[in-house]
Amino acid sequence: QLRPVESGGGLVQPGGSLRLSCASSGFGMELYAINWFRQVPGKEREGVLCISTGSDTTYYSDSVKGRFTISRDSAKNTVYLQMNNLRPEDTAVYYCTDDISKDCSGYIPPVGFWGQGTRVTVSS
Repeated sequence: QLRPVESGGGLVQPGGSLRLSCASSGFGMELYAINWFRQVPGKEREGVLCISTGSDTTYYSDSVKGRFTISRDSAKNTVYLQMNNLRPEDTAVYYCTDDISKDCSGYIPPVGFWGQGTRVTVSS
């Protein structure tokens, strides 16, 4: 497991945009698909979307289609989650994780392999 680190969260008004980053200090990120999950306190963690090693996108949540995109910069060992037209219901802590293969499987790592996440708050 790579244990990448998330950043870029913050407070944004409805309709606004944010770009989250998922970075790995080590090598190997280019070998795995990268998943983004989000969690609202008191609710189950939800898969958002994923990027394969071939940069194909898989959406786990229909609610973000047309608003969220994902990309990767292999030179920087970083995956980006671009979130546009944000809604209050997008408020959550966002986590990125490496999948277990080059394709998106929605793999959920065990407890202890999750980072701190980055908090996104959409509010006026």
